[in-house]
Amino acid sequence: MWAVSSTAFAGLGIGLANLVSNSLNRQIIWSTTTVAFVALSVMFFGWTIYFYAWDWLYPNQVSPEGWSPTDFVVLGINVAIGQAVGAYVGWRLAQRLVKPLDAVTQAARAIAEGNFAGRATGEGTFGEVDRMIADFNRMAEELQRAEAELKYSNSAIAHELRTPLTVLRGRIQGLADGVFEPNRETFLGLVKHVDSLTRIVEDLRTLSLMNAGRLELRVSNFDLAEEIEDVVASTKPAIAAQKIDVTLELANVMVNADRARLRQAALALIDNAIRYAPGQSLVIALDAVPGFARLTIADKGPGMTRSERDKAFERFWRADDARTRKSGGSGLGLSVVKAIAEAHGGAASIEDCEVGTTIMISIPRE
Repeated sequence: MWAVSSTAFAGLGIGLANLVSNSLNRQIIWSTTTVAFVALSVMFFGWTIYFYAWDWLYPNQVSPEGWSPTDFVVLGINVAIGQAVGAYVGWRLAQRLVKPLDAVTQAARAIAEGNFAGRATGEGTFGEVDRMIADFNRMAEELQRAEAELKYSNSAIAHELRTPLTVLRGRIQGLADGVFEPNRETFLGLVKHVDSLTRIVEDLRTLSLMNAGRLELRVSNFDLAEEIEDVVASTKPAIAAQKIDVTLELANVMVNADRARLRQAALALIDNAIRYAPGQSLVIALDAVPGFARLTIADKGPGMTRSERDKAFERFWRADDARTRKSGGSGLGLSVVKAIAEAHGGAASIEDCEVGTTIMISIPRE
């Protein structure tokens, strides 16, 4: 019997603790409790004082059997006091609820009108309201960041496409005017500019599909080491031209993934190392960790600072020193690598190292 009672009281205590753990619920419970307590107290002490006053004023007079007009007046006063206390407590509670909601409404109206800098204020009211304001402001910050990124991306896309298009137009116009000889070298140069345009467009398409959640993966089972070796073989002319010493440390790792997308990511990483670490050594390693295939590409180039590593996966970003437009990159390569890794359920990161740059991507094996 005692055990059952203890269990019941423990369950009741846990239930009450859960009920009042939320600050808004706690405020409502305390407010209604206060109103009920004040109303009962007013009724009890009001009638008590009334009866004592009646006995003091009329000590020998017998109380009437029914309700007298004085009784109704006292009852009305007690009810009015209780109602006044309840109205005041309700008004204070409503003010604390409405104020932050008004702030959120005004900030939402400002954002709807195009002012993404609008933020809601009014913290310190209730836990739920504080969390709502914090979530709303976080959403507003993301919208502001997305708008700034969209403006920057549009400007950067226009710049990246303008350069090869201008060169193409100039060369074609020169061929039409007879300034350039229509020989093999000229046409190969035009093909390179077309390839550059195609690469930029494909990278932008990959990022757009990833952002929209529509990047489809054609999954198959294959040995990732063989694909990496094939990608390295295809880039040997560029590696030799930059006098880069490549070391392969590839373990045979079977993965269920999109073969073409992983080749695209590996090519982007190798191309990044070729462009920014000429004349240096390059180590390409592949190993298996629990549940994942890990591809690591480490070069001995100029490296990155901590702030540069934090921004390296942003679209169209380049560092000020070595990673410039003179090297020919569009600033999309690492963004595409990250998008492909995350589409597979993996991740991409830049390791903190003393010399050079080490980029690692992990892909789930299943």
